[in-house]
Parts: sequence; structure tokens; C-alpha cells
Amino acid sequence: MTTQTPFAALGLAEPLLRAVADTGYEHPTPIQAQAIPQVIQGGDLLAAAQTGTGKTAGFTLPILHRLLTSPATTRKPGQPRVLILTPTRELTAQVEESVRTYGKHTSIRSMVMFGGVNINPQISSLRKPLDILVATPGRLLDHAQQKTVDLSGVEILVLDEADRMLDMGFIRDIRRILALLPKQRQNLLFSATFSDEIRALSKGVLNDPIEISVARRNTASELVAQSVVLTEQSHKRDLLSHIIRESGWHQVLVFTRTKHGANRLAEKLVKDGLSAAAIHGNKSQSARTRALAGFKDGQVAVLVATDIAARGIDIDQLPQVVNFELPNVPEDYVHRIGRTGRAGSPGAAISLVDASEIKLLTAIEKLIKRPIERKAVEGWSADMVKAEPSHPRDRDDDRPPRSGQSRRPSGQARNGARPAARGPESGRPRGDQPRSRSGNAARSASTSRSTGNERASTPARPRSPGGAHTGRAALLSK
Repeated sequence: MTTQTPFAALGLAEPLLRAVADTGYEHPTPIQAQAIPQVIQGGDLLAAAQTGTGKTAGFTLPILHRLLTSPATTRKPGQPRVLILTPTRELTAQVEESVRTYGKHTSIRSMVMFGGVNINPQISSLRKPLDILVATPGRLLDHAQQKTVDLSGVEILVLDEADRMLDMGFIRDIRRILALLPKQRQNLLFSATFSDEIRALSKGVLNDPIEISVARRNTASELVAQSVVLTEQSHKRDLLSHIIRESGWHQVLVFTRTKHGANRLAEKLVKDGLSAAAIHGNKSQSARTRALAGFKDGQVAVLVATDIAARGIDIDQLPQVVNFELPNVPEDYVHRIGRTGRAGSPGAAISLVDASEIKLLTAIEKLIKRPIERKAVEGWSADMVKAEPSHPRDRDDDRPPRSGQSRRPSGQARNGARPAARGPESGRPRGDQPRSRSGNAARSASTSRSTGNERASTPARPRSPGGAHTGRAALLSK
């Protein structure tokens, strides 16, 4: 029997061990057990860790330790000692929450910085002494240009979810930020995989790094029961409503490829009597915060999300994930289903696949090195449902082209879908867009604290369906 290493054996300072004990954790996860001692020693680190492995505490805890054991002689306003870059607003707030959770018995001050809200509160916060700054690249460059932040004192740089930052086209912003930092610093790079692009980035950032990997490359959790339901594209929305109602799910995360597709699907589910909300890059920060809060506290049963927006969703025991559409990039499938089956809890992932997605399914099965079970849905007959008209596939997913190139299969245009009607909160926030794409676009700012206390407005509660579907599943041949 293998004995687990206690947190006390990792050499963390006493105030941090007290904070860890307050959370109820006794033993570090594999990534924490390997990363914490390396970061404490002060060397550079390249770590591959997927979502749900505890990687955030794997760098926030040792960073807090280093700040405690090497206090600054002077603390200057707007001059952080640690800079943590993340790709999305939700992840930025999540990381800073980890800093506050484990640093609560210390005087270390942290701040979160992202676009989408007013810049003035953050400028005010930057006038105070600062130890740790957690930021998205675009918003940080805004402040650097306005000289409201001073990066000359950065001792530790963290690139969190670096693979996603590359996917979102932030590479130029990252290079501009690197040019503003002192040459002598500790660098930590965390990514879901060690792709060729990540290794190329690491060569320009890291100095003789230690490499850590806690899982085989591109593997799906064995705790996630994966299945595929073959159907027609025009039947997917009715089929999803049927599955959610008949299964009695109270918390399910549904993935779509596009923002407009997420809006339409959420609207359809609400019409069917289910409590649903959409979250994506075109939603305002307040709308996204309310949707997430509602999903976590049970007011929203179904959260429809795009890949990038979902990166900030952190729920320990999310029971169900549905791929309403398969992702264009097979690796994103692994990221999606990694939202469930966390921390030793079982989970399930169902993919609704039409004929046009068979090649994508084959690529996913090749990546994870195993076939995904095909299942029929009891009590469902597509013939008994008046199918909705088939909508043209949207081409506006959240991921911008990387360096002018698209990861989209050839022949797929970006325009071609009619934009959904915009409500008062659905306009695209101007912040957090890669500089290579947004040019001189004005950016919004963020507050210095997480807005997790905002609550979602109560959507329609699930109601009993008007009539049950009968018959066997009408499935496409494999």
C-alpha cells in the first residue's frame, strides 16, 4: 500500500499549512507533490497537467511560500513581485481566489485584472502596494501603456494554461509582456499537454526547466463514462431536451462549437421548460458571472458553453457533460470531458453525433486510443417529433486564428450564420482580445476581486413534459 505524502512534508510555511488545513485537504495531488518542492527551490518549471488535477494550488502555494520567506524590503504601489497570466477572465478570478484562500493568514496582497468592466476601480487598486497580480494579457498591456502598472519588479512569472493562450492568439501579447519584465526571474509554465508549440514557447521563456507530467499525453479520465448517440443534426435539440428530462439531470454542462449556437440551444431548452443559460465570449462579465453562480447553486440546471468560456468553470463534482457538437480539434474533447470525473468522483460524458461529425469522432477515438461506446436512447423516436429546420453551421467559435491561420478544416467559412439578436448584456466585451486582432480597440477593465457573490436571476424551473416520446431510437448507421 502506497503512503501519501502529507502537505507538512513539502516544506511549506506554517501560515500556508494552516490555510490548507482550513480547506480540509490533507494530502497533495500528484502535480502538487511534484511541483511545490521544485517551485520552492527557485528553478524554472514546465508542467503538463490537465484540468481538475489541482495544478492551481501547485503553483500558488509555493509562490506564497517564497514571498513569505523572502519579504520585500519595500512594497511599491502598482509593482507586483509575481505576475500570473491566464487566458480568460473566469480563470483569472479562479486563480486569484486560490491565492486569497491559501494566503488568508498572511499579509500578502493580490489583485485580479481582466477586461470587460470599468478600468477605474483597478487603477485605484494599483495605487496601493501589490504582491501578486493575476491578469489576462490584453488588459495588462492596457495598463502598461497607461503606466498604471510597473512590471520591473516581477520576480516570478507564471503562464497558466499556456496552450489555451496560444489557441486564443495571445502569443504576440505574451512576447510584448516578456519584453517588459526583468531578465532575472523564475518562470513557471503550465499546459494541458507538451505540444510542439508549447515546447517552442518554453524555449523562449524558460531557463533549463524541470519537466513534470502527471498524466499521459492527451488521455481521458478513466472515471468518465463516455458514450455516443448517433442522430441527425436537425433532431439534436429535441433529443437533448428528452435526455435531460428523462434522466432527471439537475446539473449538466453542454458544449457547442459556437457562441450563436450556444444562445439558440439555451433558448430552445428554456422553451422546453428547462432552466438553462448560455456562457460565451460575447456575454458581458456580469452576465457570465450570474450564469456561473446560478449553475453552481442549482438555479440553472443546464449551462451551455463554448470551449473557451468553459475554462473558468471549476466544479468538483460535476456529474454530466454533453457534447452537443464535437469539437473541431480532438484535444478539446479531452478538455471538455475533463470537466467531470474530478477528484475521484465518477462522471459521464455523452456526445450527440450526426453524419457530418463521423470523421471528427474517428479522430477523437484515435487520440484517446479507444472506441467510444455507441448507445441508443430509450423512449426516443425522432419520427414522433416535428424536427426543427436545420440551421446553417455557425463559423464564429471563440478561438481566433493563430498567426493568421485557422485550425478550422479547409472549406469552412467564418461568415454564413445569421447573428442572434443581442440583448442588453450580449455585446462583445472589448477587453481580453489579442492585440494582433483588435488593433487599437478600446479595452474595458476588471475589478480587483472575484465577483463570485453575484447571483443568477432565477430562470424557468423544469416542468413536466407535455407528452413522452415512444418507440426505439432512430439512429444513423455507424
